[in-house]
Formats: sequence, structure tokens, C-alpha cells
Amino acid sequence: MTQNPKYSYKALELILDSRDVTVGGGSASAVSAAMAAGLIGMVARLSTKKDYGLSAAAHEEVAARCDVLAPELMQGSLDDMAAFAMIKAAFGLPKESDEEKQARAKAINDAAVQAALTPYENARRAMEVLELGRKIKNVSNPAAGSDLLIGLHLSEIGVKGCIMNMEANMPLIKDAEKIELLKGYIIQLNSKL
Repeated sequence: MTQNPKYSYKALELILDSRDVTVGGGSASAVSAAMAAGLIGMVARLSTKKDYGLSAAAHEEVAARCDVLAPELMQGSLDDMAAFAMIKAAFGLPKESDEEKQARAKAINDAAVQAALTPYENARRAMEVLELGRKIKNVSNPAAGSDLLIGLHLSEIGVKGCIMNMEANMPLIKDAEKIELLKGYIIQLNSKL
């Protein structure tokens, strides 16, 4: 397999390893959305040679934005793994004295906040990919119609999976303001699906 040097395939390699427990649905969701960005960008570029109801310049703008989002989402997958590692490390802190218990509880809370904000950022990007795909639906090259539909489905899975990942980490958060903020983000994302 030839690797494109602008992408890190480490996330994908880890997701394919069933023995690696640091990789979960949040990482997989980000990779799903990255793949969607690649497909939607490809369809947009395949639609620039003929008038399908949207200008070549508009299709090129969609493709260019997808080219930015795809590597950001691949990095977001790695960031999600790092956020999980923070939670794991926080749970491993000592808890013998009251000071240690307080420090551990704070570390768990802080790590959980990060582990919920990371998939939010990935969900936000995945939603942008979905919206770009919707923009070219029915006004793009019909020969690549199945690629576009797959991209739309993958980006929607990306958004939904990231939302589920946010929800999975929220019970560890003790900061009521952060919980309300995250709930607001989830409502906002769901309203666009």
C-alpha cells in the first residue's frame, strides 16, 4: 500500500488492532469522517469539468476545504487516543492520602473534560464534512454518486460516533458548567443531523 505522506496512518493501524485498548469509537469516528472528506473532495473535483448545477469554482472550494479537514480529522483520531491515555493515567494516580485523593479526582475530571472536548472538535469537523457533501448532492457528477453517498454516510457516522464518545466521558466530569457546555454542544450537533 502506498502511503500519502501528508497523512498519518498510525490511527488507522491502531484501530485495526483489536488488542489495542487505547483506540475506541471516538478515534474510529474521526477516521470515518476523514475518509468521508476524501470521498466528498474527490467527487467535487470530478464535478468541475461539466456543469452539474454548481460552478466548477464552488466544487473546487468544497474539494479544497475537504483537503484541509481530512488530515485534521486523522490528527483528531490520534488526539482522541491521547485523551483516553490521560484518563487512564489519572486513574493510575495514588489515592492513599486525602491530598492524593483530591489530586487524583482533579486529574480524572480534567482528563475527562479533555476526553469530551476532543471528540467535540472531531464532531464539529465531521459535521462540516457532512455539510460540504450535502452542498454538492444532486449537483455533482452522477458517475460518482455512490462515492458521494458513502461519504455522506461516513461523515454522519463520524458525527454520531463522536457525540457518543462525548457522552461516554461526561459521567467522569464533576464540573457542572462543563457538563452543561458539553450538553449544549451535543444539542447543537444533533440539530444539524
